[in-house]
Amino acid sequence: MLSFNVLDDLKEARDVLSNFIEQADTKEVIEKSVQMVVSSIKNGGKIISAGNGGSMCDAMHFAEELTGRYRNNRPSYPAIAISDVSHMSCVGNDYGYDYVFSRFLEGMGFKNDVFLGISTSGNSKNIIECCRVCKEKGMKSVLLLGKDGGRLKDLCDLPIIVPHNGYADRVQEVHTMIIHIMIRGIEELMSR
Repeated sequence: MLSFNVLDDLKEARDVLSNFIEQADTKEVIEKSVQMVVSSIKNGGKIISAGNGGSMCDAMHFAEELTGRYRNNRPSYPAIAISDVSHMSCVGNDYGYDYVFSRFLEGMGFKNDVFLGISTSGNSKNIIECCRVCKEKGMKSVLLLGKDGGRLKDLCDLPIIVPHNGYADRVQEVHTMIIHIMIRGIEELMSR
C-alpha cells in the first residue's frame, strides 16, 4: 500500500491548474505567446527552447512537436531545443553550467528568433543568462515559470507564471498543458 493518498495528489494537481486558470491574464499571455512565435516564424525566425531536468524534456517536447507535428499534418516549423550533450559538457566544463544555454543563443540566436525558457523556480541562473543574451541580440523571450515567477519574471518579454510553491512536478504538469495549447495555437495561426 502507498504511504500517500493518490486522490490527494490528483486534487492538488487540479487545484494548481485551477489557480493558474483563475489568474486575470492567463488567456491573454498564452495567446500573446502564440502570436510572438507565429510572427517569428513568418518573418524567417526560429524558436529556441531550454530548461533544466524535467523542464529540458518539456523544451525538447515543444521543439519536436513544432518540427514534427502535433494534431495536424502541416509543414515543419523551425524549432530546436538546447539539449546537445557535447555542447553542454563543453560549455559546462569551460565556462560553467550557468552558461550552457546562453552560449548556444550567442551562436545560434538572431533578431527574429524567440527563446522559450522554462524554469519552475523562476530563478534558474542559466535561463537568466539567456535573457541577457536575448536583450543583447534583440530576440524575444517567453518564459514558463513557477512559484511567483522569481527573478526571471522581470527579465523576459513575456512571463507565463504558474503560481505554486510546492514541488516542481505540479508546475511542470501545467507547463505541459501550456505547451500543448501553444502548439495547437501555432498550428492554427500558421495555417491561415
